[in-house]
Amino acid sequence: MKLISDFRILLLGLWLGAACFFSFAVAPSAFSVLPSRELAGSLVNKTLAIVNYGGVVIGLILLAGSYISRENVSRVRLWTERGALLLIAGACAFGQFIIAPRLSGLRGQIGRPIDEVALDDPLRVAFNNLHGYSVTVLIAAMIAAIIAFFLLVRRARNTTN
Repeated sequence: MKLISDFRILLLGLWLGAACFFSFAVAPSAFSVLPSRELAGSLVNKTLAIVNYGGVVIGLILLAGSYISRENVSRVRLWTERGALLLIAGACAFGQFIIAPRLSGLRGQIGRPIDEVALDDPLRVAFNNLHGYSVTVLIAAMIAAIIAFFLLVRRARNTTN
């Protein structure tokens, strides 16, 4: 069971690291070094899709794993862990399958680079709002991942002592 526990911690750590790297390195760097914001947005969109799909898959794998290895853990901690893992998977799915297509649709309706659209244009306002929701959803998934990570590590420590 130690191997399963270690593997679960590794998976969650990998996803959380990827999400942090995307948020604090890839996205800001893309907008600062690429020649156009459209190119940067395309790169960020593709990279975010990888983070989101990874969050859905890893969240569901870890959730399933919580039913396999559940010894020596209180019910409250177990359900908190499961809730956090479900939040990761759900937030990533929501970001990828609800918000991303709507952002793409708005980009298509606008038909030109977003920076060329007036700030008070209804399509630009809707785009900015959706972008804000996308950021919020990813932050929620990352916070849930931090909580789940510490719960998994604590459980692993308790089973080895």
